[in-house]
Amino acid sequence: MFYTLIIELPEHTKSTYNSKPLFCIFNFVINLGERVFTVKESDLYQPVKAYLEHLGYQVKSEVKDCDIVAIKKDADNLPETLIVELKLSFSLELIHQGINRKKLSDTIYLAVPEPDTAIKRKNWRSKLKANLKLCRLLGLGLMTVNMKEVSLDKIKVLLDPAPYAPRQNIKRQQSLQAEFSQRVGDPNSGGVNKQKIMTAYRQRALLCASHISTQQCMTLKELKLITEISDCAAILQKNHYQWFERIARGKYCLTNIGIKAVDENKNYLAKLKSSNNGKALIIKA
Repeated sequence: MFYTLIIELPEHTKSTYNSKPLFCIFNFVINLGERVFTVKESDLYQPVKAYLEHLGYQVKSEVKDCDIVAIKKDADNLPETLIVELKLSFSLELIHQGINRKKLSDTIYLAVPEPDTAIKRKNWRSKLKANLKLCRLLGLGLMTVNMKEVSLDKIKVLLDPAPYAPRQNIKRQQSLQAEFSQRVGDPNSGGVNKQKIMTAYRQRALLCASHISTQQCMTLKELKLITEISDCAAILQKNHYQWFERIARGKYCLTNIGIKAVDENKNYLAKLKSSNNGKALIIKA
């Protein structure tokens, strides 16, 4: 149940704020029948301990700077050590602690409270995929603790620790290498954002537009012969930048947007054309 509480500050404090009445508005939650409390890091210990003991571990807290240490015998009757680091939120500090504990055990979990409000849940969900990827990369496990539950269901294991074995994406690797080899020069500055990136495709499209602008209209056959860009037909037909207009079968001219693009990039186009006489963008169809 949600209420809005309006509090007017005492009269003697109003002078601080140019004698204008000041109202502070607070939105707060009243849980009927429940005690409202602030979660502390230590509140996570008992639920995690109960969960690990249910799995057969002997559990102790604050051992050699580790929040939780759990040990049980494995199939070979050798001690298997599990460490859990507790924090009230998923943070870089928690990641650092997890990494440091890797010197002591291969089985490290990070434990945080499960988000308990709509805003917190939305924020958690938006970052969960990236957080899990980071934990997987570092070989760390991740669990959440539901402070409202009263059973072993309080604990949700989102990820178990395991050695990171990334799967190579051959298609994306080839795409990366193709873009690198086809791009002429190094036209961009690393680290920039909110700026148009000069890709190899954009370079080819600019060259096509530049050559068309010199003759107003041009056929695909003529354009391909001049530029030696094997995918010039696809560039004009797909018209990704809205630069080209077909006026007849296989014949194109520039739109106003295309004319503007050529004009804005005329200095860059001069450099681009000077690279191997403007024929540095040959690709395999």
